[in-house]
Amino acid sequence: MAGEWQETPYGQFSAAFAVERLANLCDPEAGIQTGPFGSQLHQEDYVPIGTPVITVEHLGENRILHEGVPKVCNADRERLSRYLLRRGDIVFSRVGSVDRRALVREPEDGWLFSGRCLRVRPHPAKIDAQYLSYFFGLPAFKEHIRAIAVGATMPSLNTSLLSDVVIAHPSDINEQRAIAHILGTLDDKIELNRRMNETLEAMARAIFKSWFVDFEPVRAKMEGRWQRGQSLPGLPAHLWDLFPDSFQDSPLGKIPRGWCVAELGDICKITDCLHSKKPEIRDHGKPLLQLCNIRDNGLLDLSDTFWISDEDYALWTSRIEANPGDCVITNVGRVGAVSQIPLGVKAALGRNMTAIRPMASHPFPTFLIECLLSSAMRSEIELKIDSGTILDSLNVRNIPRLRLVLPTTNVIERFELLCRPFRHRMEANQVESRNLAALRDALLPKLISGEIRVTDAEKFAGTST
Repeated sequence: MAGEWQETPYGQFSAAFAVERLANLCDPEAGIQTGPFGSQLHQEDYVPIGTPVITVEHLGENRILHEGVPKVCNADRERLSRYLLRRGDIVFSRVGSVDRRALVREPEDGWLFSGRCLRVRPHPAKIDAQYLSYFFGLPAFKEHIRAIAVGATMPSLNTSLLSDVVIAHPSDINEQRAIAHILGTLDDKIELNRRMNETLEAMARAIFKSWFVDFEPVRAKMEGRWQRGQSLPGLPAHLWDLFPDSFQDSPLGKIPRGWCVAELGDICKITDCLHSKKPEIRDHGKPLLQLCNIRDNGLLDLSDTFWISDEDYALWTSRIEANPGDCVITNVGRVGAVSQIPLGVKAALGRNMTAIRPMASHPFPTFLIECLLSSAMRSEIELKIDSGTILDSLNVRNIPRLRLVLPTTNVIERFELLCRPFRHRMEANQVESRNLAALRDALLPKLISGEIRVTDAEKFAGTST
């Protein structure tokens, strides 16, 4: 590294950077503030429509998560107005995972924050808010925050502790903004991919629900809402002939005429993992899937992959190696969560998960199986769950007995043709986001410390995005 360096609690930073207490870089009126006390805001104060209140659970990776945010009425908003957020604020977790933080952006301007959070309001003339939020994301800073938090059982922060942490930054605010822009561009692309995947997922699920849960094409025909050559929402005119115009009785209730009820074991091979002693986890090797890799949207998240040796991999794949297209279902805890192995991925299955693979004699699309398991077959799964004292479980012997409504072959093929491209695009977006996150994480400490210059980072990021 060229030039001179100075020591900080987070390692070496450029000697040209200023190092100041956080309190000196914040708004003098409302710089660092704790959220409302429990006596000021109760759970019974929450209403269906109103001003959102950010809690610790809504602090994502430097972004505010919008799902399931509680709300308060206008009267409570006015009463708690000193706890309002504005664009550029940074919200910290005050208790527990004290290194969690998220930058408040335009959509959250005017929201509130809860008593389990701390608000940092940077002074816009002294430090760029986005730069500061990335500084808070330094692994060394997170480690420092965890170390200074008080409380043996439940670590916690307070305004005094946070005020005294030191921040290293370029004196030129335009340089701060340039650093933040590079990192922010990568995060924006990751967020764009996330939103695109939400849209693609919603489109596929809407078609699935219409065809295989609500049986909307059949009902439309029965009720005279369709005539040959017409289209209805979600179904072009030329696809209507795939569906019958009446229902028949079945063990699962009324189903489209010509369809049947089958058990999952009739069309799929069900294989659980090898219950051996826990393998040694390594920094590299071959992947071993864990429950944390299974996401509720059906995608497999490989960002926190466990790696094992070739020898352990051979042992754990002796019964089955998870291949692209296989479905994986969890057996313990978050029972019945389902993901599909994406293109280009092979892995060993960890404990408490089962692989579902269509039989060669029944080439049933695995994307449709994943959709069925995650929605239409939920009631079947719940019937087979064993409620334990600590954790619920789904015995692997019960999985082949799960019943499903089996459509006709032409309906199955058409669904696969329509919806498989959605999943392929989602998988590609996920891979791209994982690569972008790795690039961001590699650039973050080097840019924030001054190890590499902005112009060099721009060239490097430009060739990688």
